[in-house]
Amino acid sequence: MNIKMKKFIILIAMALAMASCTKNKSEVFPEIPAPADVVMYQINPRNFAEKNAFIAIKNHVAEIKELGVNVVWFMPICEIGVEKAVKSPYCVKDYTAVNPEFGTMDDFKSLVEDFHDRGICVIIDWVANHTSWDNKWIEDHPDWYTTDETGEIIFPEGTGWRDVADLNFDNADMRQAMIDAMKFWVEETGVDGFRCDAADYVPFDFWEDCVSQLRAIPDRTLLLLAEGQRKDHFTAGFDMNYAWQWLSALRRVYNGAQVRLDNPDEGERRRPARTVTRQVPASSLFSADSSEYAGIPEGRVKLRFITNHDENAKMSPIREFFGEDGLMAAFVATAFIHGGVLIYDCQVVGYPGKIQFFNYAKVDWNSHRELREEYTKLIEIYKSNSCLRSGDLVPYPDDNVLMFERKDKAGVVLVLANLRDSQQYISIPENLRNQEYVNLMTGNRAPLTDSELLLMPFEYLVLKLS
Repeated sequence: MNIKMKKFIILIAMALAMASCTKNKSEVFPEIPAPADVVMYQINPRNFAEKNAFIAIKNHVAEIKELGVNVVWFMPICEIGVEKAVKSPYCVKDYTAVNPEFGTMDDFKSLVEDFHDRGICVIIDWVANHTSWDNKWIEDHPDWYTTDETGEIIFPEGTGWRDVADLNFDNADMRQAMIDAMKFWVEETGVDGFRCDAADYVPFDFWEDCVSQLRAIPDRTLLLLAEGQRKDHFTAGFDMNYAWQWLSALRRVYNGAQVRLDNPDEGERRRPARTVTRQVPASSLFSADSSEYAGIPEGRVKLRFITNHDENAKMSPIREFFGEDGLMAAFVATAFIHGGVLIYDCQVVGYPGKIQFFNYAKVDWNSHRELREEYTKLIEIYKSNSCLRSGDLVPYPDDNVLMFERKDKAGVVLVLANLRDSQQYISIPENLRNQEYVNLMTGNRAPLTDSELLLMPFEYLVLKLS
């Protein structure tokens, strides 16, 4: 064999080896966590850069990993429309193209690989209910849209979303085109699932067909989250949906509830009714939790959160929960009573104001390092104690302090969270007295010798009993 032929064979062998390595790398996906084990980090690309956000986010992948999350959710990354638009990322012009504001398709694929290399799953927001007014579907397939009595395409009924056109789910071709576009992202970019926007507005039988087809993609396991609270999302095959009921109950505990008082007749005079704000007991959260989980299949989860892009657009959670101490007490109550967990990106740096996600927001990612460290420690505790994720709940009702045990064969953790901006004494049940514990935040060991504990305003304790 001459030298030229040997060199040719070596080059061919190297090319095949490189192709094999590339193929193998693209086929290695992180393990999808069980729904109860999910710690999800929501990424709003507009919080990271005004242009080329995908490249900017690459600089934060390592610190997102250090936080301890195992899933990242990207808000919509598809190209958005211009006609009648307000720059909402939920106004999709092309379901198989990226928003050039964020970068290129190759930039996104590279970013997905970066997260995968660190064992983090990637899901993307999917807007199935509506499109932009300049989506090519409107011109090519006007019958794919809902129309009024005059035949004009309309925006989603009962909403103020005038920047988008409502899709007609009676049309089988539109349904399949939607599912095919979702498959494109799984097969071409390697994403690990979807957070499905406005899922309550979309018919059950579409989701059932959609989930079935997605689950049938060869060699892939996907995580599917429905942004909604219909219980038939789980029947359709979703792993998780939203815990709106919990958030409403938590807000009532923090802010009280308005009650209308009717005044009795006083002779011929009747005093007008008045509205007062009354304190709502912390123990009401146990009812909210059990009600939200009633009838949900085993292994499925309500995604719990204290803020997200919609809520942060109305009010910063720092303000809503009366400062950083109140925020962290709310997070402990929310995360530990019944997982999984969602964290909005700017939440971990204590961003003090509202963020309107229609525009770029300059977030200082180096601020409030101590707050990030506190979240990191709490997530570590959550992940290393299986009882906090899926153990049995033992409630200890109190008006001001949310106190409960989570227990399984691996251990018992007692959680106490003072949800008031004042000192509170909490009685220790007799069955817990004199038990040894480890404070999981500090590592300190001590016995529960006192019959009651004093908690400072918004103080919380996470104690592993032995």
